[in-house]
Amino acid sequence: MALEHALLVALSERPASGLELTRRFERSLGFFWHATHQQVYRVLARMESDGWVTVEVVEQDGRPDKRVHTPSAEGRRALAEWLATPMPMETLRSELAVKLRGASYGDRATLTRHLVETRADHAARLAHYEQMERDQFPDPTTLDEPALDQWLVLRGGIRLERFWIDWITEYLQAHHTSPTREASA
Repeated sequence: MALEHALLVALSERPASGLELTRRFERSLGFFWHATHQQVYRVLARMESDGWVTVEVVEQDGRPDKRVHTPSAEGRRALAEWLATPMPMETLRSELAVKLRGASYGDRATLTRHLVETRADHAARLAHYEQMERDQFPDPTTLDEPALDQWLVLRGGIRLERFWIDWITEYLQAHHTSPTREASA
């Protein structure tokens, strides 16, 4: 997947300026596809020159004009073609997995401390996703198709965070690491 496709999805949901897209990436899309502020602007410029987006210049009082991007017919066609292509099986490329496998050859106590911190980070992200679900999707049975897709992706993120928490917990338990020892380590 190219960043262009992620931006086309975001702009299909709601036309936006580069700054608005960057903020949306920070709040939602960025959990699944990372892009820097500079990347978003660079790719938007390329998408405009390729004819994938149209730009409406909106005047603002006391501020520079805002450039609002919307998928063009060519952009919608490119997105539809990309959506229709078969997708490869997701693979797990994880530094964590390699470190767990190699833990016997290094400082397991330090790795354990990092694992406890990593598990806490995943727990915090899980709590954030669950709060997003409560706030944005209080009744999933009433969602239209685009909102249903957004909710289902969020549900995938929730399941993924639970996976990380469960896997790290299993590893720590297998090495007889008690929560008390973890906290004092």
